[in-house]
Amino acid sequence: MEYIKATEKDIEQILMVVQDTIQTIYPKYYPKEVVDFFCELHCKENIAEDIKNGFVGILRNDNMIVGTGSYKDNHITRVYVKPEYQGKGYGSYIMQCLENEISLKYDTVYLDASLPACHLYEKRGYKTTEHRRWNVENGKILVYEVMVKSLTNT
Repeated sequence: MEYIKATEKDIEQILMVVQDTIQTIYPKYYPKEVVDFFCELHCKENIAEDIKNGFVGILRNDNMIVGTGSYKDNHITRVYVKPEYQGKGYGSYIMQCLENEISLKYDTVYLDASLPACHLYEKRGYKTTEHRRWNVENGKILVYEVMVKSLTNT
């Protein structure tokens, strides 16, 4: 298992990991309009832009991308693990890699946690600082947590 910087050639595989995870996991927590919002937010163009800016990493296992993580400054912006690889420590490994990188410049890290991921972040020492709501379409609302963690002891 290795976590490395993503390159342009990884875009399609990263997109598949992200979109498959959203479409498989999120419908258990959110209405269709919110799932569609996440799919649009994490589209090919946004992933490509983040790769170009050096914000994206990939987790490889047996020469296959099983997860991805992204950050900008001290804000973790995208962490996804293929559904069939969840619950095996891959997400925690990606988070540790992101936190290690961020800790080189910052004392704290924050993220916007979707409902399916809140428990992972709490186990890693993140604390909810704010509950937010975002109106999507058809009167549907995305509910999420803003979570923060001190990096001084990681």
